[in-house]
Amino acid sequence: MILAKVTGNVVSTCKEPKFLGKKLLMVQPINPDGTRSGEEILAVDHIGSGAGETVLVINEGSVAAELMNDPAVPLQAVIVAIVDEIELVDRRE
Repeated sequence: MILAKVTGNVVSTCKEPKFLGKKLLMVQPINPDGTRSGEEILAVDHIGSGAGETVLVINEGSVAAELMNDPAVPLQAVIVAIVDEIELVDRRE
């Protein structure tokens, strides 16, 4: 699972039938401090998130497909939570 920031919507009028009615979003993986971490990825929105929100993403295809109740769904990532706050503990102690 990764932290990510929703960077935009993907609009598709013709898509795999298993994706009908599903919102597709671009997400930028981030570190807990908000800095970028890796390349943007495409994720299916499972919870109603939107642009600019910090989210939790399951980015393992087989686990993500299980959330859609269909292991045959061809997807790599699913947004599973909107992050309200990140509280870091000082690790130098």
